[in-house]
Amino acid sequence: MLDESTFRQNMPMFADVDQFPSSQFNFYLKLGVKLLPESRWDDLLDDGLTFYVAHYLTLYARDMAFVDVGGIGGKVVGNETSKSVDGVSKSMDVSSVLNADAGHWNQTAYGIQFYQLMMMVGAGGIQL
Repeated sequence: MLDESTFRQNMPMFADVDQFPSSQFNFYLKLGVKLLPESRWDDLLDDGLTFYVAHYLTLYARDMAFVDVGGIGGKVVGNETSKSVDGVSKSMDVSSVLNADAGHWNQTAYGIQFYQLMMMVGAGGIQL
């Protein structure tokens, strides 16, 4: 079963416990364990939990960044596809990397990876 030490070792971008507190890690892990049945995920459960927790920790950090500058936590933010500053603009086409059916999982790279894995796990066995 995934634990905090293994998660932070495998995902070093989440090593900062100030930015990604243990309490939040444990909250999302506990929720993930309830929602991802071991009987279905089998030996992919730790991988699924890793992407699941990483997705939600990323959203948590994004929320906290808004709060730190006086914003309101919990604000729904979509994927930024264009930006303009002083007459210079930049646009990105993210349609090739987003799954139309993935909903909020598209908000982070970890969510996209979780969704792809979830679809494979949910497909079940193949009989020939």
